[in-house]
Amino acid sequence: MTQGPVISEVTGTTEGDLCAQPRTPDPQLPTPDLQPRTPDPGMRTWRYWVNLLLFALVTFVLILTAGLIYLARQRAWEYVHPRRAVRQAGDTPASYGVSYEEVAFTTPDGLVLRAWYTPSQNGVVVLVAHGHGGARPADAHSLFARNRYGVVSWDFRAHGESEGEICTLGYYEVLDVEAALDFALSQPGVKRVGAWGGSMGGATVIMAAARRSEIEAVVADSAYAALADELEVMVPFAPLRPLVRFFGEREAGISIHDVRPEEVIGRISPRPVLIIQGLADQMVPPDAGERLYSAAGTPKYLWVEPDVGHMEMMYRFPLQYEQRVIEFFDQALVSGR
Repeated sequence: MTQGPVISEVTGTTEGDLCAQPRTPDPQLPTPDLQPRTPDPGMRTWRYWVNLLLFALVTFVLILTAGLIYLARQRAWEYVHPRRAVRQAGDTPASYGVSYEEVAFTTPDGLVLRAWYTPSQNGVVVLVAHGHGGARPADAHSLFARNRYGVVSWDFRAHGESEGEICTLGYYEVLDVEAALDFALSQPGVKRVGAWGGSMGGATVIMAAARRSEIEAVVADSAYAALADELEVMVPFAPLRPLVRFFGEREAGISIHDVRPEEVIGRISPRPVLIIQGLADQMVPPDAGERLYSAAGTPKYLWVEPDVGHMEMMYRFPLQYEQRVIEFFDQALVSGR
């Protein structure tokens, strides 16, 4: 027997009708919020703030590192490619009443160097070597010329009017000194040769004289004892030094330890050396003069003065400077010939 639809006694509806009818929400139950909720900034977790801090820290470190690399590369570039000094009009030995010739000679590695030459009146020529970023100095040239010495003063490679694009602060500049020496020895009437150098020029003539015995006396004014010392003085910010060294060595093609005048100055003996150093020097360590003097063999002489800066001795004590330097060369190269 088939059962028919069940009829509700209360509502008079069938069971199918109850399933089909929508339910009326109970007004006492809370209505669900179906809209997407925006996170409350105040409810961010500690992980968010840690990640934000790490991101900021990494960004700062990357920017700082990039800045240090840029500064180091620029500093190294300035040493290896110094800005060429522009000589003022009339800044020649003629302005000191000294006659001279414009000459040129070629280094063993093929660079043409521009120079001044004043013939000797006493059979001796003094080679005059300038410092980093400078050019042949008319005042130093004239100092020796007015005392009857022949003089060869030149622009180092990558300086002044000479050829070359790379400065090695003494390593390849030794070849420039040797070219000047060979030029001087080829001039008529020249019997002996001495050398004067300032700063980089002083360091370079020391190393050149250690190789070439024809340089019979050396005056080094404000020379560094080792190129590595210059790095510490000229780059006071210690974290920058390894980067400057890296870029400088890479650009110049040498090691900073290839330029150490104090290691070779002893080979000059028994030829005499005069070391001049101001104790207020801020370009080379003030103890550089003492170190060079200690490393040199005899005969050797040291002149130091307090409160005198880099290459200032000639200008602070002009008369005494001329007297001491000329007497040194006279005794070494002129007297008793």
